[in-house]
Parts: sequence; C-alpha cells; structure tokens
Amino acid sequence: MRTVSFLCILFLIFSCTKKQDHSYSFYYWKTRLVLNSEEKKVLDKATVPFLYTRFFDVDKTGEKFQPVGVITKDQSFNVKQQIVPVVFITNRTFLYIKKEEIHFLAQSINDLIKKKITDYHLNTAGEIQIDCDWTAGTRDDYFTFLKELQKVSGKEVTCTLRLHQVKDKIKMGIPPVDKVYLMCYSTSSPLENSDNNSILDVPILKSYLADVDQYPIRKIEVALPIYSWGIVTNHLGKHKLINALSEKDLENSNFKKISGHEIEILKDGFYFGNYLNKGFKVKVESISDSQLAEVTNFLDKKINRYSIIYYQLDSKFVNNRNLNF
Repeated sequence: MRTVSFLCILFLIFSCTKKQDHSYSFYYWKTRLVLNSEEKKVLDKATVPFLYTRFFDVDKTGEKFQPVGVITKDQSFNVKQQIVPVVFITNRTFLYIKKEEIHFLAQSINDLIKKKITDYHLNTAGEIQIDCDWTAGTRDDYFTFLKELQKVSGKEVTCTLRLHQVKDKIKMGIPPVDKVYLMCYSTSSPLENSDNNSILDVPILKSYLADVDQYPIRKIEVALPIYSWGIVTNHLGKHKLINALSEKDLENSNFKKISGHEIEILKDGFYFGNYLNKGFKVKVESISDSQLAEVTNFLDKKINRYSIIYYQLDSKFVNNRNLNF
C-alpha cells in the first residue's frame, strides 16, 4: 500500500512539473501576401495548421468607417495552412457608434473579407479574429459588434486579449467569444523614457497575469513576440521607431557604444534608412529565448494546454530563432 501511495505522489509531482509541449504558428502582418524562401521554410515547420493573416485595418475618419491597408496577393503566395482572417479595429471606431452602425460595420467587414477570399482564392478556416484594444467606454458596443459579426458571417468569431484587459476584467468586461488570443507583448510604450524593454518586460507581464487562471474564458491561445525595433531619441528627448533593428546593426565606427543594445551617433548621416544627427541615441529592443522561456514556464502553470502564435512571420525575425517552447 505504501508503495502504491508513493507512486501516486510521484505521478502527481511529475504531472504538475512536466513542461507543456506547445504547437505553434504565426501572425502574418504585411500588406502584400508574399513569402521569401526563409519564411516558407520556417512556416512549413509550424505545427498549428493555421496562419493568422491580417486582411485590413478599420478606422473611423470623421463619421465614416474606412478600411486601411487592405491586403494584396503575389501570385507565388501559397501555403498549406488554412488562413484565419484577422482584422484590426481602432478603439475610436466604437466611440459614439450608433446601434444601427454596428450592424453596418459587421456586414461591411464580413463582405470585404469574403471579397478578398474570393479574389485571391484563399483557403480559409471557419474563424475570423478581431484585434481591438477596447476600453471600458467602448466595451458594450464592441461586444455587440462581435456578436453581430458572428451572426452575419456564420463563422466562429474570436478576439485578442491584452494584458490590462485581463488584470481589469471587471472594468473591461469579458468578450462574448469562446476563444481569445492573449497578447503577451507591448508591456509599455516604446515612446516613454524608460529602461524597461517596452516589447516585453517579464515582471510586468507576470503582475498583469497573476490571476489569468481565473479568467472566465477557458480557451486561451498565446501570442508571443519575436520582433525587434530601434528607438531613436533626438536632442529634445523625442522618440521614433525604426522597425527590425537588432544588436548586430549597432556595429559601426560612427557609433559610440553606450551598452550592448544602445549607441550614440558620432557623425551625421543616413543610418537604417533614416537621416540621423550626431548626438542622437538608438536603443535596440529585442526578445531573447530566455525571456520567451520564462513567459511560457509561467503560463504553463496558469493555462491548461495552449498553442503559441508568434508575432510575426518575417525573415528578419524568424531566421535562426528557436520556436520550440
């Protein structure tokens, strides 16, 4: 009997500590659907049978809803994964929206998605994902929109979930969907004067997700960052972003190293496609394997079985990147 009890205890310990194996795929966030050889190779190894593809953004200009950056497709684009259409909608789109406009917006978005699918002969999944950083003031209209889109599309409608929407779930509300995609990045603004990594600060993430295991929606997939950028600071302390910079890009005789990821410009000139003046500082923010491992180890204790969706599929970010966490 003691032997049986001991074995049961060992089994429980092993079950609680065994690391999850996560299937993974990617977000595709470019306006033109085209893959280079490196991106195709990496995508072929993905273990989730979906590619989460941004179709267009929606914004409100004046009183009109406008699609922005609608996708086009290169003839060579062909993937084995089913495409999940993703639409980003600005929060201001739902400010002061009228009830009758919600149906119009849902119908218009569904019509444009269907048109792009037909025009480009895309093999799509039975899901539409909506990405919106809703607030307490827009939540009711946004949630009504999600239900309306599900009704007019006949597809499963899912949505993204940001860290603050988890932490303040009573104030922010729970979206009327069966599945959410937890965005584990953008922990702060890159335009603030801070020493923290604005893409992913793991202690901040942990504090925001301390109670994610109590979130009412049980089906949670996890979006993790693999992108990088450079933050340029001028003499007045103002900032701008340069996409896809890495620490390797900081090797230049015209730069003075401040740290392993920050430099000061020593000579006026064109760098990274931008004209930068002497005295400007450039700080690179990127994501290490150890950061991703720490996040997944934390989430493994909070979320039961989840897939990882990496943001984003781009050879600048996936080349020689460990994706198995």
